[in-house]
Amino acid sequence: MTQQAKKKVTGYDKYVDWKLFIFPVVICIVILLMPTPKSIMDVGTEYGVGPKAVISHLTQQLFNDTPANVSQWQLLTVNMMEQNLQMGAMSKARLLKRNEKWCNKYKIPVDSANLAKAMTYVKENFTDEAFRKTMMDSMSLRRDTLSYDTLGEKDKKIADKRSWNIKVAVATMVFVVFCFVTECIPLPGVAFCIGLILVFTNVVSRQQVAMFYWSDACWFIMGSLMFAVAFVKTGVDKRVCLLIFKRLAVPNVRWISLIMIMIIAPLAAFISDHALAAMFLPIGILLYQNSLTDEIPEDPELAKMLMITIAMACNIGGFGAPSGGARNVIMMTYLEDMFGFDIGYFQWVSYAMPFVLCMMPLTWIVLNWRFKPRITDLRPAMDHLKREINKMGSWNRHQIIALIIFLVMVFGWFTEKVFYDMGIYPVRLGIGVLAVAGAMAYLLSGIVNWRDYQEKVDWGVVWLYAGAIIFGRTLDETGAAYWMARSVIDFLAPLGMDSGIPLMLVNNGLTAVLTNLMADGPAAAAVGPISLNMAGLVHPGTTFLPFIAMSTAAASSFAYCLIIGTPPNAIVYASGYLEPKDYFKVGAVMWVVANVMLILLTTVYWGYRGFGGLPGF
Repeated sequence: MTQQAKKKVTGYDKYVDWKLFIFPVVICIVILLMPTPKSIMDVGTEYGVGPKAVISHLTQQLFNDTPANVSQWQLLTVNMMEQNLQMGAMSKARLLKRNEKWCNKYKIPVDSANLAKAMTYVKENFTDEAFRKTMMDSMSLRRDTLSYDTLGEKDKKIADKRSWNIKVAVATMVFVVFCFVTECIPLPGVAFCIGLILVFTNVVSRQQVAMFYWSDACWFIMGSLMFAVAFVKTGVDKRVCLLIFKRLAVPNVRWISLIMIMIIAPLAAFISDHALAAMFLPIGILLYQNSLTDEIPEDPELAKMLMITIAMACNIGGFGAPSGGARNVIMMTYLEDMFGFDIGYFQWVSYAMPFVLCMMPLTWIVLNWRFKPRITDLRPAMDHLKREINKMGSWNRHQIIALIIFLVMVFGWFTEKVFYDMGIYPVRLGIGVLAVAGAMAYLLSGIVNWRDYQEKVDWGVVWLYAGAIIFGRTLDETGAAYWMARSVIDFLAPLGMDSGIPLMLVNNGLTAVLTNLMADGPAAAAVGPISLNMAGLVHPGTTFLPFIAMSTAAASSFAYCLIIGTPPNAIVYASGYLEPKDYFKVGAVMWVVANVMLILLTTVYWGYRGFGGLPGF
């Protein structure tokens, strides 16, 4: 059987499997027609009526009046406190850092004079303890005191609409997860179904749904795929890979596998994992095919070890930087949108890269334990690689330009937040804008033409992640993620696992299981809002919030066990040398090791370092 014949039909080539697709459709409709559970009605009340109730409570408590009668600066004070409450920012210091830009972002009417009065009032009339007590009392009012049964007719209509939105979001989640797991419909089609469900059920308008599909994360994914095309077209990918092996590789297969991990894993933090897998797969095949001898014409263990080393190195490296995968950018976006915590590119790297560095030798140990190749001397293959390098000649103009543009873009990713904070950049660019700017630079410099982008960029992946993001935002903004988070915490409370490290362990484990059943980006998009809402419930305004955001991104990269888990798994499977059981043979051990390492990282390194002045949890 030829290598081409061994390749499986991709999800894009398949048509809808109605025997399977009918199940999520029917389940979605049944959920929408079911009576609304009381727990959902309570959350609908909290989300629909809660902000107004908190504002009235704070106005009465602070100024002994109603919102309609107080001065503008007084109403501004109350509105800012209520918004901080929603974000879990409970301290006086956090509120005093707010400015006009922050108010405008959350649509709070503001001017400089009233903002100055509000800040002066908070400074002079609250101690840190008194401010936190006032915020906690308001939170208790919103979560515990408000009840649907005590609402007036007008407020009940508001709560009913919110409850309906939550039920739609839950039905959509069931629909999406089923479709991702079974692939009964092409995955980009699932992304469009999400928007259609939300519009047809009147959760969002047609104008809103169009805006929801695009974000900085989508621009980043699109730009990353576009500059990967430029690398492949110019031959920079092959040149860099071959050059690295010429300088570093040694004949023993154990050391070659270690060098592959040491090269690929850090690179996967800055270059898309599927691009790296595609770049290194020909090298792995070349190493294997040129190592066979007349005495040993086939060595399946060697082939499997080389192929799966590429996939695992891509998977462990992706957490190292935001550019390593959409899951990282998705969690950064959620954290900022929901709680106002902004993690910069370099800041993320400083927290995440130690995990990658620790996992590199552990991955190498697992791979050498699980595979025992007969051929251990790859000297003939290395000699062939050296001859390939010599054939390529010197670097040409297009290759040099392509590499320079990429390095400038990486520099921008590292520095854009720092330079913005220093006032060097007048606007916050975001890594998505920089990625698209790099793709445009390749176009303007003549490295590629638009036909290259049109034919070689996987636009289905772009839409897939756009759908994943709108899915996560829907879970968050409707209150569905909050409802699920509260339900999980209520379930875990009797077990003593509803806070701290035990809660993070449960969250990481569930995320790591889910990501093996669906794409890592959609898994982060689905779990992220739930994780952050759980964190906001039990440890508001603490380091638990950014830590659980980063740990969720990390756990969503633990897709070691199944072919469908990540693009690198699927890419190396296309070589024809691997079987599905080979992934589980290595992945099951890696899954346990990675989860243990993540908890150790959280408790030791993250816990010791803290985060941006936030109190511990």
